[in-house]
Amino acid sequence: MSNSAFTVVRQDSGIAHLVIDVIGENVNTLKAEFAEQITAVLAEIKADKKITGIVVCSGKAETFIAGADINMLNACQTREEVVALSRQGQRIFTQLEQFPIPIVAAIDGACLGGGLELAMACHARVCSDNAKTALGLPEVQLGLLPGSGGTQRLPKLVGLQKSLDMMLTGKQLRAKQALKSGLVDDVVPTSILLEVAEKLALSLQQESAQQSSKKVAKRKQSLMVKLLENNTVGRNIVYQQAQKNVDAKTQGNYPAPVKIIDCIRTGIEFSPESGYQLEAENFADLVMSKESAQLRQLFFATTAMKKEQGVADVAPQQMNKVGVLGGGLMGGGIAFVTATKAKMPVRVKDISHQGISQALKYSFDLLNKKVKRRFLLYSEMQKQMAMITGAVEYTGFKSVDIVVEAVFEDLALKQNMVLDVEKHTNEQTIFASNTSSLPIHKIAAKAKRPENVIGLHYFSPVDKMPLVEIIPHEKTSDQTISTTVAFAKKQGKTPIVVKDTAGFYVNRILAPYMNEAAILMLAGEPIDKIDKALVKFGFPVGPMQLLDEVGIDVGAKIGPILQADLGDRFAAPEAFDKLLADGRLGKKAKKGFYQYQQKSLSARLKDRLKGIKTGKKQVDETVYDLLGVNLAGSLSAAEISKRCTYMMLNEAARCVDEGIVRNARDGDIGAIFGIGFPPFLGGPLRYIDSIGAKSVVAQLSQWAKVHGERYTPCAALVKMAEDDMLYYPS
Repeated sequence: MSNSAFTVVRQDSGIAHLVIDVIGENVNTLKAEFAEQITAVLAEIKADKKITGIVVCSGKAETFIAGADINMLNACQTREEVVALSRQGQRIFTQLEQFPIPIVAAIDGACLGGGLELAMACHARVCSDNAKTALGLPEVQLGLLPGSGGTQRLPKLVGLQKSLDMMLTGKQLRAKQALKSGLVDDVVPTSILLEVAEKLALSLQQESAQQSSKKVAKRKQSLMVKLLENNTVGRNIVYQQAQKNVDAKTQGNYPAPVKIIDCIRTGIEFSPESGYQLEAENFADLVMSKESAQLRQLFFATTAMKKEQGVADVAPQQMNKVGVLGGGLMGGGIAFVTATKAKMPVRVKDISHQGISQALKYSFDLLNKKVKRRFLLYSEMQKQMAMITGAVEYTGFKSVDIVVEAVFEDLALKQNMVLDVEKHTNEQTIFASNTSSLPIHKIAAKAKRPENVIGLHYFSPVDKMPLVEIIPHEKTSDQTISTTVAFAKKQGKTPIVVKDTAGFYVNRILAPYMNEAAILMLAGEPIDKIDKALVKFGFPVGPMQLLDEVGIDVGAKIGPILQADLGDRFAAPEAFDKLLADGRLGKKAKKGFYQYQQKSLSARLKDRLKGIKTGKKQVDETVYDLLGVNLAGSLSAAEISKRCTYMMLNEAARCVDEGIVRNARDGDIGAIFGIGFPPFLGGPLRYIDSIGAKSVVAQLSQWAKVHGERYTPCAALVKMAEDDMLYYPS
């Protein structure tokens, strides 16, 4: 077929290569229109009696199939259309599974979603040991489930527990993990991948000709696996535990995991056909759900951001070497992502050798953990560690392209750092300050080259948090902005460019939310009740626990800066001074709102008698007496979460109106990736759209009358309500 993504390349051995190469795309993705193409290609192969086996491979380098094209789901108008789409995919892959000659998938690179569903429908799978080879079903991350037979085939290959783990988390397996689990039959170097796949197809064909059953490598099962997976009673325990874990993690906010368990259970306990039918039905329900719609929008937003430069039409300058000032937790984390993700050599400078050692230990501990889990070769760890060097002087800084400063939040110190860096680097070197609160224009005030100074605000822990805020001041050059954005992307981060004002964006919208939680606590709401309410709402941790994690002293430093620049609505409760006076700095001081000290055996026994689970985080009750709190707990969980989140919504609307973020999309990405705003709600601005600005304004206005001016809706929200406007009109 002309313009087909599928091409048959015949080999002298009788094996044909079925090459998948989507025209005009960098990676292969499966599209609805391919159904006709693949059916035609299979008919062509079946008609050619000289072909005795098929090797399915990719025409793209280091990518097998990255998944299905998400756009085709958005094109579906009705649930029935989605059911039909799913059933069509199932039928095509069943054709592969029932094909009269052997089909072997030769996998090099990403084999995800629909790509893995296709590979599982083949009679055998061989994958390369390429570092980019990864196999998984990540549909749950888009609020979906595998809709082309994945829920039915994966358990047969890797077992019930492993398949649940993969589908409920979206976890991807590397080559050796895939082999160990039974997902693939062999792992070989890329150079001989096709050759080995051909030999496997030939051997399967010979066995078939001898009328023996196709050879399938049996998974090794431990005694525990046999007890849990090979009988109904054991499997019921597995389903129940999976459901329990899902309920704890999702708080009922995400429907996909429950439907995945349902599909797997139906296929195993009843019949494959009923499993396939339910998979299509559940897939359609999820595609039409508001949760998946928001998660897909988030996917499209982040994909679009990857293609953007810091400043349109201004290309970033080439970067080869990086300097980091400060070997603490932030400096160590920045050095780690630079060496391991950006693959760039890093020079860490600290005032002491101990600081350098800390930075090196940060990377060593993370990499060594990967080695122990056999996720990384020891030689690769050594290679990555060699990318990080340290010094107590500025030796080696003359050739760095960007210096990321991660020292204490002290304006005079940071200004001196700028001057030092300008002395010891070249004229093009960028100075990026990892400050969470200090204005960048003040840090650049004494700079000789202010155009090279920019803010680059990471979130802790650096190796896990995906967001960075990039903060240019008035004199920052466009070249510096674009280069810093490109640098952050190389580190695996999602950057948003924000205005140089107090708190930037993320801390600014977080502060009113945290303050409100504190005000509710001081009014008598229990600490754990507040946290549970916000976790139930969809945040990864509650505000009181978050304050413990970040550091109560850190929050105390940011508050006055925000209040001075933005007004009294940012004033933290005065009672919090008592926390600092008592040395309650949070988790790092093992003293905060929660208990962090190791309990004695007798105390643990008492907890057990009270029904308190071991290891469960407990509130330090003494904090109530310290703050003079009389516990009342009169508000519902819904009221608590609403009052805290509406404060965030109000501030996010202000930020968009003031141009703190470039657009609503960046505001939503910043809130989700920076502070864990519930992804299924799409971000604070999309959430305002879904509730309706009128409703938000009415609620805030009512609270303002009862509880005070801090609830007053901002002018931008009031105007939106009056004009029936949306942040996302389409």
